[in-house]
This record gives sequence, C-alpha cells and structure tokens, in this order.
Amino acid sequence: MSLAPAFFITGTDTGVGKTWVTTQLIRMLRESGLDVVGMKPIECGGWEDGEALAEASSHQLAGRKVPKLKREHIAPLGLPDPVAPAAAPSYEEIDFRSMSWPLKQLRERHECVLVEGAGGWFLPIDEERTLADWVKTEGLPVITIVLNRLGALSHTLLTWEAIKRAGLPRHATFLNSPAPASDLAAMTNLAVLESRRDSGPVFGDLQELADSIKVSVASASA
Repeated sequence: MSLAPAFFITGTDTGVGKTWVTTQLIRMLRESGLDVVGMKPIECGGWEDGEALAEASSHQLAGRKVPKLKREHIAPLGLPDPVAPAAAPSYEEIDFRSMSWPLKQLRERHECVLVEGAGGWFLPIDEERTLADWVKTEGLPVITIVLNRLGALSHTLLTWEAIKRAGLPRHATFLNSPAPASDLAAMTNLAVLESRRDSGPVFGDLQELADSIKVSVASASA
C-alpha cells in the first residue's frame, strides 16, 4: 500500500505559532475536500496541542461529518514537563518506532498528514539525538513557520541551512503575522526572505500555503 504525503512543520523557535498554523491548515484543506489530519509525535508539557490537532482533524470533510479522532491517535508521546525530552526529569528513552508507526497508520488511512514538531528544528531527544534525526529517517519535506518580528531573518536562515544539511526538501516557509506589521523589520521580512536565491516558496498568506500543499498532494497521487 502506498503512503499518503506527509509534511513536517517546524518552527524557527518555540512559540512561533506552529499549532495555530497547523490547525488552520487542516481545517482549510478539509473544507476544500482533502482528507488531511495532523500529528504531534512528541508533546512536552501537557496535551493541549494534541487535543487541538485532534479537533481540527475531525473537522467536517467538504460538508460530510467524520468520526472524531482521539488524541492518542495523533499524539503518541507526551511528557508532563514543559521542557525538551533530554531535559525532562521524568525522561524515558524514546524509541523512534513509537512515532513512526502511528505516522504510517495515518498515512495509510488519509490523503495527507501534517506533522507538527515541538520547539525548534533541533529539539534534543537525548544526549545524542534530536527530533530532526527522526524527520530525516522519515524523509519528510519541511514547512518552516517563522514569527514575523525582529530577528526572524537570522533564525530563518539558520533553520534553512540545518534542513539543507539534513538532505531534506524544504516545501515552503510561512511568515506568521498574528498582528499587523508595526515596525520596519516586520514590514520588510517577507521581501527579504523572498529575495534569497535559495529561499524556495515563502508565503505570508495562509491560503497560498494551503494551496501549495494541495497541489503537492495532487501531484503525488497523479
């Protein structure tokens, strides 16, 4: 059985809006008729993100009601402490297979999976591994979420370089602007990122990012 496309959604930092962007994308794509669901392979400090992804993934599919996905279907690993797994007092060794198997099941049952990371690109899993190592194992194309603020340019370029060194494709970058741009940095970040020769697609409009995902899914199934 062929597996549906999956995209890994990372951020240039924690708190840049990964969960909000991911849940909005899921709802938009499902309303357009694409059976897309979310996944959170590791959640640190509670289950809020997993619950939000489960709710979004149960959103009506082009007018049709669908069974509600349970949080454990899409958020297989949860740590009670709001820190990286490597720093958690309750740390237990994480087997990558405990994340890969649920992802495989979702890819077999749906048309697309949006996999939301935790923290930034190099979330430390233990003294040697990071979450990026798992993404590399799965070979997932990456969507980078950037909070539109001063400092975003350097953080974005560093993240792009890390993804490149991992040998993974960068599907797109989304500049998340929760509020209207009010300073010079926020007003110019998008243009500067777009001007980079190695930028790839950079979006400031969420619908454009959703459309790009839909086109990629359609191409994969053609």
